[in-house]
Amino acid sequence: MLYRMFAPEMFAVCLRYAPDRESAKDFLQDAFLKIFDKIDDYRSDGSFAGWARRIAVTTALERLRRDRKLDFIPAYDSSSYDESTCSGVLSKLSSDEILKIISDMPEGYRTVMNLYSIEGYSHAEISELLGISEEGSRSQLSRAKKYLQDRLKKIGLTDGQV
Repeated sequence: MLYRMFAPEMFAVCLRYAPDRESAKDFLQDAFLKIFDKIDDYRSDGSFAGWARRIAVTTALERLRRDRKLDFIPAYDSSSYDESTCSGVLSKLSSDEILKIISDMPEGYRTVMNLYSIEGYSHAEISELLGISEEGSRSQLSRAKKYLQDRLKKIGLTDGQV
């Protein structure tokens, strides 16, 4: 029952970190094994869903490190990314198209973008989780934004401004 209740949301979390759907399924299975193993550690300080989500994120990161090592690209000058945005650009894409663009990102970009933009971790927390510097985290996020900008420009959804 617990699996049926939380698996869809947790699968979505795993899918954001995984290079493909099969890996996301593996991440989800591993996360649930940890949840079942550590359920006595849950203290009701926050929501159970939040606790389970954190386990899913941590499990995905552990698997990425163990299986292929996260690919972090060295810092660069992020001035090539223009922060001004075309509102509504992403609304023109289906969720599957957005997931495809994100899944095609280098793992370092995708991981930091997910942790920062979606999960709400700070750069200090990300640096601790991933064993990189805070500047490295900021650089990966900036590169992820530039990657998205370039992809949207390439498919003709924007003039290059994301």
